[in-house]
Amino acid sequence: MSNKKNVVLAFSGGLDTAFCTVYLREQGYAVTTVTVDTGGFPAEQLANIEALSVKLGAVAHKTVDARDTLFQGYLRYLIAGNVLRGQVYPLSVSAERACQAVEVVRVARELGVQAIAHGSTGAGNDQVRFDVAFRSLAPDLELLTPIRTLGLSRQQELSFLAERGIHMPPKLGSYSVNEGMWGTSVGGRETLDSWSALPEAAFPGGEIPTDLKPRTLTVSFTQGVPSALDGEAMGPVKLVETLNAVGRTYGIGRGVHLGDTILGIKGRVGFEAPAAHLLVTSHRELEKLVLSGKQLFWKETVGNLYGSLLHEGHFFDPLVKDLEAFLTSSQERVTGDVRLVLHPRTLVVEGVRSPHSLMDAKVATYGEANVLWTGSEAAGFAKLYGVAQMLSHRAKGG
Repeated sequence: MSNKKNVVLAFSGGLDTAFCTVYLREQGYAVTTVTVDTGGFPAEQLANIEALSVKLGAVAHKTVDARDTLFQGYLRYLIAGNVLRGQVYPLSVSAERACQAVEVVRVARELGVQAIAHGSTGAGNDQVRFDVAFRSLAPDLELLTPIRTLGLSRQQELSFLAERGIHMPPKLGSYSVNEGMWGTSVGGRETLDSWSALPEAAFPGGEIPTDLKPRTLTVSFTQGVPSALDGEAMGPVKLVETLNAVGRTYGIGRGVHLGDTILGIKGRVGFEAPAAHLLVTSHRELEKLVLSGKQLFWKETVGNLYGSLLHEGHFFDPLVKDLEAFLTSSQERVTGDVRLVLHPRTLVVEGVRSPHSLMDAKVATYGEANVLWTGSEAAGFAKLYGVAQMLSHRAKGG
């Protein structure tokens, strides 16, 4: 490849990145498009994306299967931290963008290009995530952002391409859907205010059947990593994809998240993330059985912080690796099985077991007799336990 004005473009095959390919080519760049598969791309779609890249005039196209990379480098820590932003939203897009940016930079380094580009607009979170990643990992490369720089409307982009004989389909349907391995985000007119509800039909899983019977699943973990489903050993990627298929039928993990964007405004997005909700719920319950109370308390703080750093584009701050080290250490005993029952739109944890269980009926049973202390010892403990509160109450004249 020539060293003159070569650029690697993060390429989704949508309108924005199609425009970028042609525009950058006309600006004198030799464009290599890179699609990073983090789930949600059927084989046929990946083939269509590559064909489109050729049609747009890219000098080369690369598809990177990053599903395992996404899990090992990002999702395993979101599970370890039980991360659900606002207690509901799995950080699917945040994790995907960080992973995609890293892989795009890797390809750029392999090819020895002088520039790197993305097709994000100037309105959302993704522009910040890509910018920060590219500038952190490849500060020597020119950063090109045609959509943000030109500020064109979608209609202007369509017209630009049509004038060159490239006819992109207009946006179909009323909803914007971004599907990935860790979840699908859904945007539409209902997400533009804080009151409207997304209809069931807006989610990829569509309407939930009314005749569904409860379904029992057993999810197994090995040191915090999901490792089996109903007793069948599975790699984490296959297990996540299987849970997505099963959970989607029941409408598990559907909701709407209202929160703060990186740019400081409130935003609202619909999501459907069956595997994320099933795994985080299972993992949290297993941790309750095998970790101490203080571990659980501190892990909640660390998990929330880790999720915030990832979501807000700070994934390359050194603190991230420190938090990952803590989360990894905390998972040493998080091995066992969790039994779930799926119902339409909800799930119930029926039971949990582990070889590292801290719950031992032979030693003590909550509310009943035990062999670790006598009644008089318990009375003394209770008296000492309340001394500080007794003195405080007395001091204020109670």
